[in-house]
Amino acid sequence: MKFQIVELLFGKSTPKQMIPKVTLLAVFAILLFTVTPLSYPLFRYSSSSLKNKESKKPYSAFDDLNESASLPSTSIKKCDIFSGEWVPNPKAPYYSNKTCWAIHEHQNCMKYGRPDSEFMKWKWKPSGCELPVFNPFQFLELVRGKSMAFVGDSVGRNQMQSMICLLSRVEWPIDVSYKRDDYFMRWKYPSYNFTMAAFWTTHLVRSKEADSKGPGPTGLCNLYLDEPDEKWITQIEDFDYVILNGGHWFTRSMVFYEKQKIVGCHYCLLENVPDLTMYYGYRKAFRTAFKSINRLENFKGTVFLRTFAPSHFENGLWNQGGNCIRTKPFRSNETQLEGLDLEFYMIQLEEFKIAEKEARKKGLKYRLFDVTQASMLRPDGHPSRYGHWPNENVTLYNDCVHWCLPGPIDTWSDFLLGMLKMEGVKSAEERLHLRSN
Repeated sequence: MKFQIVELLFGKSTPKQMIPKVTLLAVFAILLFTVTPLSYPLFRYSSSSLKNKESKKPYSAFDDLNESASLPSTSIKKCDIFSGEWVPNPKAPYYSNKTCWAIHEHQNCMKYGRPDSEFMKWKWKPSGCELPVFNPFQFLELVRGKSMAFVGDSVGRNQMQSMICLLSRVEWPIDVSYKRDDYFMRWKYPSYNFTMAAFWTTHLVRSKEADSKGPGPTGLCNLYLDEPDEKWITQIEDFDYVILNGGHWFTRSMVFYEKQKIVGCHYCLLENVPDLTMYYGYRKAFRTAFKSINRLENFKGTVFLRTFAPSHFENGLWNQGGNCIRTKPFRSNETQLEGLDLEFYMIQLEEFKIAEKEARKKGLKYRLFDVTQASMLRPDGHPSRYGHWPNENVTLYNDCVHWCLPGPIDTWSDFLLGMLKMEGVKSAEERLHLRSN
């Protein structure tokens, strides 16, 4: 039972020297024409469209997605898709708790009586462009023959379950897990030879419970900051995409170890052990995670850092009556990133920049999957008390960390699809940059 409480919280070849720059530009242009039918938001759109031949209609809200995208022009419009506002989307949601079996009970808000439904009817509008709603047909074509790993805490699993529901319009996956464990699941889409997997890790590095009774309300754990958690680092080498996340577990009491020796802690109240704060452990954990990935001999995939998604407890802490009862999003001028949320976010950006520079030397790709602003503006999207029946004999606090399904977390798939569409363009740009130097 205590485990539930803790989880809630938290032709002939041409010699290289004879290839003129004009040829490189031509190759780049061809690649643009290949990518543009995917209608990434950074391109301008034409008004033409083609009907998709898919005939299945399990859920009518997907009707507008079951079409090929309009062909955009070849001019690129630079835009930060992660900066913007939430705008009404009456066509949402694109699945329901009755049409998707993948929803975790604690995030099944409509099943457990949440009285409002407007929180499901919004979409993200970047400030300088459009971000198309997730198209499951396009996504599965892009990842055909590939694999994707979600590495991190239960919010990462929350994201994967959202994606399973969104992809159900096309196909349901089959369970190919090595063993029956909800924290380490593998799903395969046979028609596309695409595999998704979840690797649950609380702190990214090796951790061990030291004292279940204190000093904090969630006990005390030992963190080995220079040792990656083997449950995920030994499994990801063959994956094409790795989506890394972490955050909420770092607020609990922790003792920090490096080279097998105690170097400090966060709220451990141990004699002669300096309090280095949670931020020390957070930075070191991400640094170790990134270094460990970069050291993998056979890893050739792309690493996405999914940035910290803030919780929304109001009128108290999680264990002191805090709740999240708002029913609509914030506007960007109504709140701001501050305190713990800002510190975690900035640490992630700093460590990502260092890791990305080192990864580039090995030919690895790192991408910033920045959901922080969009998530910060959605205090209405959490389960709160609607993750169980009111009269159920369970010890669970109001959940203002995870996300209702359907809900705002579905938009993370909008972001991911947009980023995948641009991968070809970015790779070509990087190759052109290297050859021009």
